[in-house]
Amino acid sequence: MKIQNVTSTLVHVPMRKPARWATGGLSHVGEMYVHVETDDGPSGLGFTYNHPETREILEQRLLPVVLGRDPFDTEGIWQDMYDAVHTLGHQGLVFNALAGIDIALWDLKARALGLPLYKLLGACRESVPVYGSGGFLNYSVDELVEEATGFVERGIPRIKMKIGLDAGRDDREDVRRVAAVRRAVGDDVEIYVDANGSYRAKQAVDVARRLEDLRVGWLEEPVHAADREGLAAVAARTSIPLAAGEFEYHLFAFRSLMAAGAIDIVQADVGRVGGVTPWLKIAKLAEAFNLPVAPHAFDVVHLHLMCAVPNASVLEHLSIYDDLPYRWRPEPRDGILTVPADRPGHGLELDAERVAANLM
Repeated sequence: MKIQNVTSTLVHVPMRKPARWATGGLSHVGEMYVHVETDDGPSGLGFTYNHPETREILEQRLLPVVLGRDPFDTEGIWQDMYDAVHTLGHQGLVFNALAGIDIALWDLKARALGLPLYKLLGACRESVPVYGSGGFLNYSVDELVEEATGFVERGIPRIKMKIGLDAGRDDREDVRRVAAVRRAVGDDVEIYVDANGSYRAKQAVDVARRLEDLRVGWLEEPVHAADREGLAAVAARTSIPLAAGEFEYHLFAFRSLMAAGAIDIVQADVGRVGGVTPWLKIAKLAEAFNLPVAPHAFDVVHLHLMCAVPNASVLEHLSIYDDLPYRWRPEPRDGILTVPADRPGHGLELDAERVAANLM
């Protein structure tokens, strides 16, 4: 079996409700889908962030490395792809492109063997608890409460909301908004907050101390993701666990973050770290530091990965992903997302008509 063709498709779907956080926002949600075909029948579907420049890297730099290869040689292919692009940088679009192909290869391998991906990786569970992720800064307090209580009514007793109003300059209102959600959902619901790197270190410590009284389950990226010293300073001065890692790309960057004591919950994103192959290494590294993993976004493939590692924590269920052109994706029941045992690979299915209607 040899890789015969690799194609990519970018989609850009208008959101029913725009989303804003401290450092950006979205009016559309999208992904780049990567299709890997072989000369022997099996194919695989990968996905990553929908940047046109990512497609250029994939087509100009990675295809010559991949075509004609045995798709089962994922480690060797990944290393050769990395060697082909490492002079372009060690993060960002380069790793997005690696991820699209690598995820497709793992999907292809599992489909060829007739196995769900988590079984191929070595299953240790069949389901993972999820949290409802939303709570954007453009929501009013009433809208925040409506969304949060909606998650709880659906049986999801864990929610995440954004803080960092006015680029981190209105932290008093941030705390008031969290307090309003806490009053609405009661004491038995876990609340996570995400500042998207909007605070300064001393400010973040002050905010964290006020959030401790609201029993916040984690504080995500209180300072800039690259400020390891700042993260470590905040971690040392609050009892709230710090979550970070969605903007880390390289295995060595995660090692530095963990060794600095700057992180309590590892949020490696399979679409940013370069795919399944490096994600598994990061999860094992976190296990060596006795840290849990709670990945960012891409809940379909992350479900399989979390079911294959012993240090899985919770899985992000993003409300904005409901707008993507899926024909099928797993839905949580009673706060739990379960791998469908009858679907080989990662199981994601696209709605071809909706994809065609939302091409980028």
